[in-house]
Amino acid sequence: MIVSFNFEEIKQKPFIYINLNGRVPGEYPFKPKWHLHKLELTQIQAIEEPNTDITIWESGAIINYLIEVYDKKHVPRYETLKERHRCNQWLHFQVSGQGPYFGQAGWFTVLHAEKLPSAIERYQNEVGRIHGVLEGWLQEREWLVGDRITYADIAFATWNDRSDAVLQRAPEDKFNGFPRVQAWHERMTSRPSWKKAMETRARLMDEQGLDWNGMPNGINTMAEYETKIKADREEAVAAPQE
Repeated sequence: MIVSFNFEEIKQKPFIYINLNGRVPGEYPFKPKWHLHKLELTQIQAIEEPNTDITIWESGAIINYLIEVYDKKHVPRYETLKERHRCNQWLHFQVSGQGPYFGQAGWFTVLHAEKLPSAIERYQNEVGRIHGVLEGWLQEREWLVGDRITYADIAFATWNDRSDAVLQRAPEDKFNGFPRVQAWHERMTSRPSWKKAMETRARLMDEQGLDWNGMPNGINTMAEYETKIKADREEAVAAPQE
């Protein structure tokens, strides 16, 4: 069951039982059933993990967990000390640099009800700065660590793929000025596994009536989204109970 809820609700129980920071994503080992505004939630923006008794939040921690538990053959990672820590270094840069700055750029460029040029400029410049760091490192190599793709590379791919929306550019222009980043990104997105994952994502989003940014189709700002959430909740509460 998929239910929309607003920003304030992820700061409260029951969501904070999953993620103390009041953010998504979170990972929960079973299907809880809670009641929130008379709506039964069997899943709250969480990744279910049926195989281990563990609760995890923060995307970097979830990636580390998945790699440790499920990558038994060391396919997207290295076993050697130096390479292990370099992968972790780039993952930290992604979660502390790319994720927050790209997210803020997307917020002020796309979702914020009031257009604030100074905020848009600041965070779009930060997108360029992150791309610049990656561009410099990729001058003499094809991958961030070693001679093959690792989870460190993959961690950057989803936000980079949405750079056009964040920067409000045509898709073919999203890496302007960063040819090494573009080539690196295309090496990842040309892989069959990436294409399969994105096809699955697009299908699931479409089935749920959601746009690329998680908003319902036809919703352009957070203010519009809050209005829809309120209307949906009132309709659900008013509906006859079976």
